Amino acid sequence: MKALSNRTANFTDSVIRRMTRISNEYGAINLSQGFPDFDPPKAITDRLAEIAAQGPHQYAITWGAQNFREALAKKHEHFSKMSVDPNSEIVVTCGSTEAMMAAMMSVTNPGDKVIVFSPFYENYGADTILSGAEPIYVPLNPPDFSFDANVLEDAFKQDVKALVLCNPSNPCGKVFTREELQIIADLAIKYDTYVITDEVYEHIIYEPYKHTYMASLPGMRERTIVCSSLSKTYSITGWRLGYVIASPEIIERVKKVHDFLTVGAAAPLMEAAVVGLLFEDDYYEELKNHYTHMKNVFIHGLKDIGLRFTEPQGAYYVLVDISDFGYKSDITFCEDLAKKVGVGAVPGSSFFKEDVNHLIRFHFAKKDETLLKALDNLSDIKRIMK
Repeated sequence: MKALSNRTANFTDSVIRRMTRISNEYGAINLSQGFPDFDPPKAITDRLAEIAAQGPHQYAITWGAQNFREALAKKHEHFSKMSVDPNSEIVVTCGSTEAMMAAMMSVTNPGDKVIVFSPFYENYGADTILSGAEPIYVPLNPPDFSFDANVLEDAFKQDVKALVLCNPSNPCGKVFTREELQIIADLAIKYDTYVITDEVYEHIIYEPYKHTYMASLPGMRERTIVCSSLSKTYSITGWRLGYVIASPEIIERVKKVHDFLTVGAAAPLMEAAVVGLLFEDDYYEELKNHYTHMKNVFIHGLKDIGLRFTEPQGAYYVLVDISDFGYKSDITFCEDLAKKVGVGAVPGSSFFKEDVNHLIRFHFAKKDETLLKALDNLSDIKRIMK
């Protein structure tokens, strides 16, 4: 038999999804894979019940149902203060995972180079490699996960085609300041580089931090490709409704890539989700307050237990330092944590290009009772895991 693909030879399965399976195996509380255990807004699920009876049940327009794109454009305009044409500047995808892949395949050629900040969501490196491009990793330096502008420019000097920016960042919870984004924007313009943004956590921000849209900075509207989804904002991670927003020229190419990747997103789910896209500002304020509450419950519990961690500025993840436990492998630590303590986490090494084995990632998008039970399990961690 001939050899299989070289470009996928070194791929592993998703470590995040693997830790969910391990959590399930041992009956552990799953704080690894980032999905909530509370319901989506009732208005959305009520609308889905109506759609189940009346439709639509057949293909929508490949790049997204008209009313969904119009509602999405209106919502994005409201928060970003940028006009969006629903017919020429939006493609609806099967989750932000496909949005990122379609964006990457639309702008890169085999052999191109792409800057990825480290730590990073595990798909970014894989997306680059699947596109035939080469990732160049630039470190975000703890504890505030800032970057060195000179190191970043050295990466840009390598004739890069694109930069991937996750803001707020998974896994470290960093919210990039406007000044940091301006540095990235200036370099992108100077070296004629696209910026592919992952903004799925745009509404999960903690005071005093603010989300700034990269595309809103001077000179960045035409070279920014916005990738996002409804998963986190409306607690519908299983619906797989993502999107790409970009200039008409880029969107024309993304449409074609998307068509051959998945044909289109689920028509009934788009129809039901329109309700959410039309929510007023109070929904997003309540969302922010809800996540702030969950963050405070969890990090205050971690402090009481005596664990060291980096407090997130956005998103819903916490990186915890496990150096004191003496494990050489964070993967082994997480497996033992699920088995012995009853809590699932993700080994930090899956997010870093650097040799990092002393961090694990928890997520806290859970009901109070779930978080309190997890904290109760963790309360004896120093005895059990030594």
